[in-house]
Amino acid sequence: MTIKDIARLSGCGVATVSRVLNQHPDVSEETRRKVLAVIEEYGFQPNNNAKHLKQQAGTGITILVKGTQNMLFADLVERVQTLLQENDREAVVYYLDEDADEVGYALQLCRERKPMGILFLGGDVEMFGSEFYGISVPCVLLTNTARELGFENLSSLTTDDGGAAAQVIDFLAERGHRRIGILGGNWTCSQISYRRLRGCERTFARLGLPFDQERQCEPCRYSMGEAYAATLRLLDRCPDLTAIFALSDVMAMGTIRALRDLGKRVPEDISVVGFDGIAMANYSVPRLATVRQDTQRLAERGVDVLLHNIERKNRPVHEVVPFQLIPGESVARLELSDFI
Repeated sequence: MTIKDIARLSGCGVATVSRVLNQHPDVSEETRRKVLAVIEEYGFQPNNNAKHLKQQAGTGITILVKGTQNMLFADLVERVQTLLQENDREAVVYYLDEDADEVGYALQLCRERKPMGILFLGGDVEMFGSEFYGISVPCVLLTNTARELGFENLSSLTTDDGGAAAQVIDFLAERGHRRIGILGGNWTCSQISYRRLRGCERTFARLGLPFDQERQCEPCRYSMGEAYAATLRLLDRCPDLTAIFALSDVMAMGTIRALRDLGKRVPEDISVVGFDGIAMANYSVPRLATVRQDTQRLAERGVDVLLHNIERKNRPVHEVVPFQLIPGESVARLELSDFI
């Protein structure tokens, strides 16, 4: 089978199939899924050895990015690449779907490209636990923790996702909000969004606020379009919400657009909080209330730890990077009369 066969079977162009195979982000999720479905059905294996024949193996750093629409990762990639260039290191970036098996893909790259080290931007800890033993080069996982896995060649740096989410719920409660919806993410126990959801749940219980996950929560992928549709579903099921906590800024943007299209004002009619602190959040109307992750610190420490372990083979490092709650302009203060 060739990519021409895949193009014919999927109804896509050859160039589009090539972009999917090469992990380019400029492909819609629907198109990507169609092409990948054909690849999986027919067991197609691209000849990556031939593709990389002229490239020197074993000298560069591989960066694996989990998700194609995560603007936080775009910022991290830019910072990481700059730092690696300053250290005279070459870097190759691969973008994976947010539901892809990043560890399996890394194993394939280790066989074909033999990188000196790997930086994972985002990742499912469950996949690391079951597959990472096959990887021997130094690796660093950014934005999730691998502390409990115990691999000698896997370090991690992350934000306290549960603590940050708890602070968001405290922030909303202090401003009078009692009916709060949670939007976005994959809630399996090894995912970042799961820890954020659990932080919310613990805080609802501590504050004595009502919380029904089946009613007040709506999962979705990390994209504006998916968040837009998820917001409509959430409000259709739970129209009395006074605030929505979207588990990323990208999703918060989709939520705000959906609310505006429903004729609701932000924050006068309903408040919105995001998570990540991407640059766009400071320029949205209104400015988004959000949790700002320290991408500069994540990038600097991630590169430092990786290069140090490549050169000296030291023990793994696991750190939690501080966050900051940015009040923004997208949260209203409610009075008792607002509930009457």
